[in-house]
Amino acid sequence: MPTRATFQPLRRFSAAARRAVRVVFTDIDDTLTNDGRLGARAYGALEALQQAGILVVPITGRPAGWCDHIARMWPVDAVVGENGAFYFRYDRKARRMTRRFDQPDAVREENRRRLVAVKDRILAGVPGAAVASDQAYRETDLAIDFCEDVPPLPQAAVDRIVELFEEAGATAKISSIHVNGWFGSFDKLTMARRVMAEVFAIDIERENRAIVFTGDAPNDSPMFAFFENSVGVANVADFRDRLTAEPGYVAAARGGDGFAEVADALLAARQQG
Repeated sequence: MPTRATFQPLRRFSAAARRAVRVVFTDIDDTLTNDGRLGARAYGALEALQQAGILVVPITGRPAGWCDHIARMWPVDAVVGENGAFYFRYDRKARRMTRRFDQPDAVREENRRRLVAVKDRILAGVPGAAVASDQAYRETDLAIDFCEDVPPLPQAAVDRIVELFEEAGATAKISSIHVNGWFGSFDKLTMARRVMAEVFAIDIERENRAIVFTGDAPNDSPMFAFFENSVGVANVADFRDRLTAEPGYVAAARGGDGFAEVADALLAARQQG
């Protein structure tokens, strides 16, 4: 785990270190988006990074159905979804989608049945919580909405959702909009390691300094801890007291504007070099 001063501004990220970056991992919700929407500036930043020869891989809690679309339609090289349950990669030349799951089909099916009982306990025990609107497109986890399409719940209610998941033996992680729960040991970092090794022949331990991760929420903490050049968009400060690890740097802007700020900094360093 890298050692670092806390919440350094992005300008402290040296030009030499930025020039060495070959891979950008990024969260999506409230990292690429602003108020739930992917704007032109952030989308253009993804495309500009890819056109500059930098690999771009979203690492998200969003569902398999969304990730199929993202892998096919966005300017990205692969996508890790459902908090590390799988990666998808679309080969545009061959017109073929590669899907790799952490768990086999039979295990995922059994875990989905187990999550139904957890869902019922959460909805009965936490007034105002709801199943996330994207749940129908999920393969491995249960997403409970606490502020995306429902009035924001107090922190005590969010904590209770986590407790109910954990009482059932599930893993639970808090994003900026959902609590995601699942049975299994997968996580964002493990699947990020796998997609880079299997698809791009990159060892993320050995190439740590060539990778940037951008995120905003507590479920990004393992990525912040692992990557020396991790960056939080400005709204990561909203969760500062709930992070188990902090990013190495923090952008001045929030959400997608913060991500575009990071992309601009990486591309400017290449141009200066």
